[in-house]
Amino acid sequence: DEIEALSSIYGEDWCVVDEDEKIYCIKISDCLDRPKWTLCLQVILPPGYPTAEPPIYQLNAPWLRGQDYMELANSLEEIYVQNLGESILYLWVEKIREVLIEKAQSSDPEPDMKKKSEEVDEDDGDDFLPEYQPIQEDPKKMLNCITSESQEDEELPPIHHGNPITDRRSTFQAHLAPVVTPQQVKRVLEKLYENKKIATATHNIYAYRIYCEDKQTFLQDCEDDGETAAGGRLLHLMQILNVHNVLVVVSRWYGGILLGPDRFKHINNCARNILVE
Repeated sequence: DEIEALSSIYGEDWCVVDEDEKIYCIKISDCLDRPKWTLCLQVILPPGYPTAEPPIYQLNAPWLRGQDYMELANSLEEIYVQNLGESILYLWVEKIREVLIEKAQSSDPEPDMKKKSEEVDEDDGDDFLPEYQPIQEDPKKMLNCITSESQEDEELPPIHHGNPITDRRSTFQAHLAPVVTPQQVKRVLEKLYENKKIATATHNIYAYRIYCEDKQTFLQDCEDDGETAAGGRLLHLMQILNVHNVLVVVSRWYGGILLGPDRFKHINNCARNILVE
């Protein structure tokens, strides 16, 4: 009933990512006519929701980082605690909208406009594609690199590039790095964007999962980069595969021909291949 109501209220802004797995995504803006601030809320509703389990959620926006992310996440968790056992998705959406309206009315500078899915991008060949690098053996050493040494945490992890997949002139390539802190995620992304080809990709979709051993919880996030719901699908794949301490980025170079749902299949296949390898 809650899902039907939300679908009715929010219309085209409400998206069903996976009905069977109960994964949903909603686009939230500060206003309908000329939105200045926009955010995508993705939720996975576990079997125990709403009586026993909270929704698993991701907040996706290119401007949402650091303190802004923590404050908004704390607000959502506070709403859950105050409404234990009740349906809370509507309250979450309206709280996020309230925050976006406050930002629009404040002196915060406008965020960079996010690029749209399937934008036209001339196909300039694969001359600059990072060379395919097979993952070295000993994944245990690579993935179980949790350390309390902050200096080691800041080091740039090794980055591996997967085998590209090409379909109707669009090319997809996955990149993977072991990470144990958000700072390492940032460093890896910065390093990847130094590559001219990656920096000019139509989309650079990414997701990461970091296991916090002391709290026995996961620190995880994802980014669509204009390909709606792609980051959430990528993160869901990593959850299914029970991936720990890994960042996966999938670059997509659009070749001028729409691929429809096949593009999500290629994104996930690229990611799955490099993770399994």
